[in-house]
Amino acid sequence: MLHEIREQLEAVDVDIVFLQEIQGQHTHHEAGVSGYPLDSQFEFLADKLWPHFAYGKNAIYTRGHHGNAILSKYPFKQWQNINLSRFRRASRSLLHGVIHLDDRDLDIHLICVHLELVGFERKRQIGLLRRYIHDHIADDEPVILAGDFNDWSGRMGRLLESQLAVREVYRSTHGRYAKTFPSHWPMLQMDRVYFRQLNLLDCDCLDVHPWGELSDHLPLYARFDL
Repeated sequence: MLHEIREQLEAVDVDIVFLQEIQGQHTHHEAGVSGYPLDSQFEFLADKLWPHFAYGKNAIYTRGHHGNAILSKYPFKQWQNINLSRFRRASRSLLHGVIHLDDRDLDIHLICVHLELVGFERKRQIGLLRRYIHDHIADDEPVILAGDFNDWSGRMGRLLESQLAVREVYRSTHGRYAKTFPSHWPMLQMDRVYFRQLNLLDCDCLDVHPWGELSDHLPLYARFDL
């Protein structure tokens, strides 16, 4: 799947890619799967289009680790990974990177998240996320917050929108969050792209062939103007 995922990502040719549950290392797959890349999955996907990337190693196990990653055409000024989980094998975190656009002398904050399935734990993580953004990002700085929120009811999402003054791309244009899971018959609103201090031009949920076969989640696409 990795080869076709890379091919499709390169065809879309976006500036930034937010990835969840991406493997940094898996020795069993490396030894047993034909054609498995020698580099990490995020380095393999980045290839020639995204020379800059950040990776947060969250779930660590005997044969390797996985977590969140951000691929970027623009260099990272800084980045850090904040583990939100109380469980060693869970990949719940926020990966915060800051890219700098030289031609505009502008910083943009990128936050890639993957939140817990269990409601009370997800609520705790939303609180941590909210406090982190309040403490580390000024209100007038551009932010893109994207990932798997596991918030199929949308209650936590609407809370985020009101408390952080962010908007969600699909809800802004379609009046509801996108149904992204499971990809072969999407029923649940799991994935989001929130933003502030940016102008949303358009967005889409990529549900056409072959996206539904490449992951158990459908990807979201958004285009912004500064």
